[in-house]
Amino acid sequence: MPEPLTYHDTVRDEWIDYNGHLSEAYYVLVFGFATDHLMASVGLDERYRAETGASLYTVEAHVRYLREVGPRSEVTVTTGVLSVGARKVRLCHEMTVGGVLVATEELLALHVAGARAAPFPDDVAQRLLHHRRAVPDYAGRAIS
Repeated sequence: MPEPLTYHDTVRDEWIDYNGHLSEAYYVLVFGFATDHLMASVGLDERYRAETGASLYTVEAHVRYLREVGPRSEVTVTTGVLSVGARKVRLCHEMTVGGVLVATEELLALHVAGARAAPFPDDVAQRLLHHRRAVPDYAGRAIS
C-alpha cells in the first residue's frame, strides 16, 4: 500500500469565526487545497489544465465537522481515492490536528474538458488508483 497523500497547512487568523474557531467555510477551503495537492500529484496540475483545458469539477461533497479547530492550529489532511471511473473520481479527505480527527470530506468529482465530462487519460487514472484506499465506514452516508 502506498504512503498516504498528505497536505499540511496552518490555520490563519482570518479563518477564525466569531466563536473563536475555524469557520466552516475554511474547512472546505483547506479540503480544496488538499484536492489541489492530489491533482498535482497525479498529473492534473496547472500545466495539464493549460495544455488540455481539462480539470476536475466537484459535483457533490459531504463534510463532517467533528471537532473545533483553534487559531494557528497545524492541520494535516490525508487524502484517499475511494473509486475511479472513466470520468469520475470519489475522494475522501480526513483532517487531523495533533493526530486527532477533526473533520472529513467525501467528494465526487468529474473530469471535465470544455463543458462535458471526459475520460481520464490512462496514466492519470493509474496514478489516481495508486492512492486508492478502503472506503471508510462514514462514507456514503446520508445526512440524518
